[in-house]
Amino acid sequence: MAHSDDTPGSAGGDPYRLIDITLDETTVVRRSPDIEHERKVAIYDLLEENSFRPNGSDGGPYKLHLSVQENRLVFDVRIEEDKEHGKVMLSLAPFRKIVKDYFLICESYYDAIKTAAPAQIEAIDMGRRGLHNEGSELLKARLDGKIEVDFDTARRLFTLICVLHIKG
Repeated sequence: MAHSDDTPGSAGGDPYRLIDITLDETTVVRRSPDIEHERKVAIYDLLEENSFRPNGSDGGPYKLHLSVQENRLVFDVRIEEDKEHGKVMLSLAPFRKIVKDYFLICESYYDAIKTAAPAQIEAIDMGRRGLHNEGSELLKARLDGKIEVDFDTARRLFTLICVLHIKG
């Protein structure tokens, strides 16, 4: 999944970027095709373009392993040869309601695209994007002082956090 040096955005690249992302698959259940697609797109987009600067770091590029352990979101940051760089742990409590609401509205959205009128689909999608933005801002705020990310990077990471929350 890592990008080689000849991929767009990495030539001579910014040392403060992610080049590989993995999700802890031990807690993952079978995902719907829609969710699996969202996961793949988020990872692809994240690797294409991101800004990821761990506090006090001399630079990467970085590899990120995201997992949930004991009610905490774990950002396991590594550098070349998978050498440990550091871990950032965030409580999941502040994310619970927004992730739950986001799942509910996504479910409505996927149902609506099958049968609803375009105006209805658009209204649900606006709500979905609004919640996604809210989750992204929350993530950016929770990472403040630990890992600096831009808004687009936070959005894609929030998508992956939602994927990690899916239980059977």
